[in-house]
Amino acid sequence: MKYYISDLHLFHEKAIQYDHRPFDSIQEMHEVIVKNWNDRVTNGDIVYILGDISLRGKNEDLIAFVARLKGRKVLIKGNHDDLSDYRYQQLFTEICDYKEIQDSIGKEKYGLILSHYPIFSWKDMGRGKILLYGHTHESKEDKFYQSCLRQMQENDCRHAYDACDGKIRACNVGCMLSYMDYTPRTLEEILVGVEVKE
Repeated sequence: MKYYISDLHLFHEKAIQYDHRPFDSIQEMHEVIVKNWNDRVTNGDIVYILGDISLRGKNEDLIAFVARLKGRKVLIKGNHDDLSDYRYQQLFTEICDYKEIQDSIGKEKYGLILSHYPIFSWKDMGRGKILLYGHTHESKEDKFYQSCLRQMQENDCRHAYDACDGKIRACNVGCMLSYMDYTPRTLEEILVGVEVKE
């Protein structure tokens, strides 16, 4: 099974206030994240973390925390990820800036672009490839980005008009979003969650 999540911001006190996260403390947030993660992810699963796990990588507590999370972890680097500690790097199966993969829902295959950052125009966006991203949290910036994509499609922009099912899909997988709920999610859960939110 493949799962996706971003912007955990572990050990980041200000993230609770910034995102209006429903926690009274960092410890409470950490407990919820570990429980949600380990209740559904097995060690045979792959979890694509689309950046910003924490503000630092040279931290014994962070290394111990991430080591507790089940699954093979692939990190798509974010602007807050400090990977200078070799021990921390070893917790990940792969670390990269950008990745193209395939995933399935039932018998239907989907091409995915994984990036920490929202991309205005991505490879094969008009041929059904879905962008999964983070970084913008649940912000005015994210609403503006999604509005721009809708306007591209509505105005028959070159990369947008011939999308396979008639729509461009870029899905924010920030953990604080209601359909993510601080839990790694499958592609199917993400697509359903985005539809419900719209």
